Amino acid sequence: MTFELQHTDAKSNARAGLITTDHGQIETPIFMPVGTQGSVKGVHLHELKNDIRAQIILGNTYHLYLRPGLDVLERAGGLHKFNGFDRPMLTDSGGFQVFSLSGIRKLREEGAEFRSHIDGSKHFFTPEKVIDIERSIGADIMMAFDECPPGDSDYAYAKKSLGLTHRWLDRCIQRFNETEPKYGYRQSLFPIVQGCVYPDLRRQSAEFVASKECDGNAIGGLAVGEPTEKMYEMIEIVNEILPKDKPRYLMGVGTPVNILEGIERGVDMFDCVMPTRNGRNAMLFTKNGVMNMRNKKWETDYSPIEEDGASYVDTMYSKAYLRHLFHAQELLAMQIASVHNLAFYLWLVGEARRQIIAGTFSTWKPVMVERLSNRL
Repeated sequence: MTFELQHTDAKSNARAGLITTDHGQIETPIFMPVGTQGSVKGVHLHELKNDIRAQIILGNTYHLYLRPGLDVLERAGGLHKFNGFDRPMLTDSGGFQVFSLSGIRKLREEGAEFRSHIDGSKHFFTPEKVIDIERSIGADIMMAFDECPPGDSDYAYAKKSLGLTHRWLDRCIQRFNETEPKYGYRQSLFPIVQGCVYPDLRRQSAEFVASKECDGNAIGGLAVGEPTEKMYEMIEIVNEILPKDKPRYLMGVGTPVNILEGIERGVDMFDCVMPTRNGRNAMLFTKNGVMNMRNKKWETDYSPIEEDGASYVDTMYSKAYLRHLFHAQELLAMQIASVHNLAFYLWLVGEARRQIIAGTFSTWKPVMVERLSNRL
């Protein structure tokens, strides 16, 4: 994988770049739709590729390991062949999922023991095993196995957790270097910066991660309950240290405003379940703010979902019709909303890229933040 830094905003740290993988190129800044179990919920493959224009999507190591299982994936030739998405993919290491199972997992130096949320069966993830699983899944970008501590962790726990994450990273890198891809194309490994909301721990972690000289780097453990301004502060601290010639991935973030704030601070890659999860619950993100499609105000509004929207569904369906579908509990409502929200997120990062290249990002961004914050 290579990364070319193409443009940098003159008044902020916003940047436009190009990631090249064996499955294609990714123009940054980029948003990555979340395909946890090998599918982006409620979205057909042709919509994902042609209407939403997703350049890269995510899969999740924890979920794909449990279902359908590595044997099924390997027989298919990896996740690309299994789900038909022939563009780049990234796999989360499963660390966040494992550690969210706080009541049914045990953590020790060797790894994490946990019980499946599906059938209660017992499993054990080590850094080495996670790398092996990600080799079997076959994503272009693999995430290192880390501990994602709670956002309200005290300093002592955060420091102890960070030490474990760094030791696990060394083991991940060693296993990555001593194994080969299984399907004839190259894979990259991204370490993850942790440290909760403690500036000295974030700096320590960013320096440790940067020293590994991997193809890219991620920032984890944010948007987990800490104040928004504290999240932005941690991003600034970390991005002062992470190398400028490598892509920076902010994991699990977030709202459209969060994404613009992250871009301004030098982040290149984002993912979040919010577009599809909120869409399934009748919340639409638009260029002029947020719409709750269950509200009565849309009952006889026959105008398009969004006049100059980013997807074909925006002009094909009216607000009144979409509201009716949600009240009738039709599955189509969730599909329309998911396609709309994902297309909007991809439009947003694409427009941010265009503004960076044009040299107008710093004047465009505050206007967009104000518009995106509206409740329509």
